[in-house]
Amino acid sequence: MSRRICVELYNEIISLRPHWHNDDDTKGVIKVIMTGSSADVEAFQPHIHNKLRRKAIGERLKDENDELKIVIVRDMWLTGFDAPVLHTMYIDKPMQGANLMQSIARVNRVFNNAKEGGLIVDYIGLAQYLKEALVEYTISGGQGQPTLDDELAVAKCLEYYEGITHQLRFFDWKKFFALKPEEKLRYINITQDYIISQENGSDNFCDTTSKLLKAYALVSTHERIDALKDDIALFQAIRARLNKFSERTRIDGGGKTNAEIDIAIKQIVSDALVSEDVIDIFDAVGIKKPNIGILDEAFLNEIQGMEHKNLAVELLKKLLRDELKQKSKFNLVQSKEFSEKLEEAIQRYHNGQIDSVEFIEKWLVPLANEIRDANKRGEDLGLDYREYAFYTALEVNDSAVKILGDDILKHIAQELLKTVRNSTTIDWTIKESVQSALRRNIRRILRLHGYPPDLQEKAVDTVITQAKLLADDFLNNKTIDE
Repeated sequence: MSRRICVELYNEIISLRPHWHNDDDTKGVIKVIMTGSSADVEAFQPHIHNKLRRKAIGERLKDENDELKIVIVRDMWLTGFDAPVLHTMYIDKPMQGANLMQSIARVNRVFNNAKEGGLIVDYIGLAQYLKEALVEYTISGGQGQPTLDDELAVAKCLEYYEGITHQLRFFDWKKFFALKPEEKLRYINITQDYIISQENGSDNFCDTTSKLLKAYALVSTHERIDALKDDIALFQAIRARLNKFSERTRIDGGGKTNAEIDIAIKQIVSDALVSEDVIDIFDAVGIKKPNIGILDEAFLNEIQGMEHKNLAVELLKKLLRDELKQKSKFNLVQSKEFSEKLEEAIQRYHNGQIDSVEFIEKWLVPLANEIRDANKRGEDLGLDYREYAFYTALEVNDSAVKILGDDILKHIAQELLKTVRNSTTIDWTIKESVQSALRRNIRRILRLHGYPPDLQEKAVDTVITQAKLLADDFLNNKTIDE
């Protein structure tokens, strides 16, 4: 997939078989075939040959009596090179279509009646692409249009690339490449903030980048496209950050990353995003390291003080949604209550009723504090998370219920947990008889403790729904303190 991999693989092999190495082009068991220049790093220089030297090595490989047995190749010898003696090809690079057919054709020649076909050792999973390439090859009668297809893909790649650069035309994104590693991370952050500030900016950028990566996967080795690989690597990094905060449905195949895009990402080997230094990620995006809880007050203050408010908005929205998603797995009432508040705030923000600063300061941060206080409330009452879930299911904010007092409500919640826990069995959530008996027991507990009669049925329904939410927890934890 890259020249660096070629050189490192060569070094690993000769560390095991030192006698295979020889600096002389006419000697040695193993060689590397790749392009390069005097400007390349020192480690590459022994493996960089001009056209004539590469041709001479190729002639050696065609000779069955020559000691040369293994060649590590990067983007060469796909066409115009025929060596019938070759019998095995090890592939660790994404390929498809005409390029894949041309590659495997290097080892499919009959040779001296001793070789009827070649062996393909696939390290990356090309079976599906090979099937598609064979179908295309068969339908076209073995002809195909590889040159035309490549040019079309190159044109598409350039079209999508220009679409992204047009979106960023008023932003100096090229500045990224001149920055130090820790500054690069911050600049991705700044670029993300700029994109989010545009109407539908995030969606447009992610959509176009996805299309760009698909086209790039087909023609990454083309000279015109290879020159853009650093830019494409940056666009992919920005897209990855945007997707972390994205509210939209993923377009890459029903929420899953398309395999073709994964391959394209692997092909982008660029120094643009590589650093040998240890970088503080939190510092790079402009916030200090938080305590363990994402709703920690100091952490919220840091986010509130972030320079890039659009990014702060997206970050807080994601953190809150993730927190409420976790809460929805065990606390029905609170997750519903807080989710409704969050969505109302988001709707106001999207409708332009409030700006990003007000959205953060008057809605998101207060809501985060409210969620944090609610989490602490259960601990202050001496209830575990399941008991507290039933406590909140009792509609404790209703004035008629609140008059019972915390001690009675705590006792009701604890009894409800024991009753539900002892009544549940496998598949109880779909057995009406079990649920009917459970409803009777819940009503009895509520009546016994003076729960308001007009609110009992609603409470019973909520408790049953809450119990179903904790069904797996009940079955996985068989014991409970009496």
